[in-house]
Amino acid sequence: MNATAAAVFAPGHRTPGPDDGAARLLAGWYATGRPATLTDHLLRHGPPPAAGSPAGRTALPLLEAVERAGLTGRGGAGFPTVRKLRAVAQRRGRAVVVVNAMESEPASRKDQFLLAVAPHLVLDGAVLAAVAVGADTVHVCLPRSRAVQHGELAAALAERRRARLDPVRLRLHGLPHAYVSSESTALVRWLNGGPARPQGGPRTHERGVGRRPTLVHNAETLAHIALVARHGPDWFRQAGTPEEPGTMLLTLSGAVAAPGVVEAPLGTPIAHLLDRAGGPTEPLRAVLLGGFGGTWLPAEHLHTPLTRADLAPLDAAPGAGVVVALPRSACALTETAGMLSHLAAHGAHQCGPCHFGLPAVAEDFTALAAGRADRGLLTRLHRRTSLLPDRGACRHPDGAARLAASALRVFAGDVDHHVAHGACSAAHRPARISARTDPPPETWR
Repeated sequence: MNATAAAVFAPGHRTPGPDDGAARLLAGWYATGRPATLTDHLLRHGPPPAAGSPAGRTALPLLEAVERAGLTGRGGAGFPTVRKLRAVAQRRGRAVVVVNAMESEPASRKDQFLLAVAPHLVLDGAVLAAVAVGADTVHVCLPRSRAVQHGELAAALAERRRARLDPVRLRLHGLPHAYVSSESTALVRWLNGGPARPQGGPRTHERGVGRRPTLVHNAETLAHIALVARHGPDWFRQAGTPEEPGTMLLTLSGAVAAPGVVEAPLGTPIAHLLDRAGGPTEPLRAVLLGGFGGTWLPAEHLHTPLTRADLAPLDAAPGAGVVVALPRSACALTETAGMLSHLAAHGAHQCGPCHFGLPAVAEDFTALAAGRADRGLLTRLHRRTSLLPDRGACRHPDGAARLAASALRVFAGDVDHHVAHGACSAAHRPARISARTDPPPETWR
């Protein structure tokens, strides 16, 4: 991706903001405004530690360095990164590493942007993780619908092959693009020759690609590993909070002046994040945190620091780093109904909650938003929403239930108005959150 194309994903203002000094993953972008070639990357970051050598300035093995750094996954769940690494490293047999660059969350662009401007940080992290867990192959998975991104990554891999940089094989794959195709077992299933749908059975670290122990990590997480390996855990902990250290990539959109991807330390107040995107363009009603499977947070809580600990009492979490600003002029119920319809359309339809429950919840919410609620709709909607979590083949229904429940709670006054008096005037305005309702791919293979 050239600099002009990459800028589509970056805030419109080119003057470095007050927090740009904390940038790590995007330091090269903030400094130059152009994507990094392998030469640029090595000049800025230096070569990665040699295979098998201690990592970083602290001379710690990589797994110990990652553990001391306190790095957690940046794909949404926030699971401690070292646990995944250790789970694979402790298994017998040659392992496999999978880079999850699918980014199927419609409101997120962070991984796509990171791979556009700093692909070699991600690839470095994947190779270092592979060496640490005893893998000989890295599979990089991204949607086949992103032809430009596929070409850019293929060029980056070619640069590395010419430089003979990597001690393991790196392979690039284009997968069918649906919301659930980014789930780790869906990636493994596809790499094993099946459809890109989630599956039950053994965990991927036990038996994954080719029945081998498999490490699946989000692209951003691997880029952080590359920096921890170079600079050590103490450096990593200089940003963020003591309990939740480091920086995080965030996609800011909605009613902000300059939508885009920014990097900020964990613990940054949400209001400050919105300022990084040029600030709100009109008074806000709420923000959506975590994406379509996330939660609504009322505007009075915008002072809250972006950490799991601070957001938990509000039934919210950072998720995959999505922050969507919802203005007062929008209908929150209509926005939520659109997102639920998208989630219903993009399920794998392999289990009852996904095949029956989620479409039913989306249909009820659409009727509520349109002011067509029958007498039993609210009772039915609450009951159906409560039945979705912990019953599916994957966590897709859980995210939809979380979104629906938070909307019913945060916008209770709107719900009452739509039931008693019909749709509000804002319900008929164009949606502020893009939620495609196109069907999933014709083939999951």
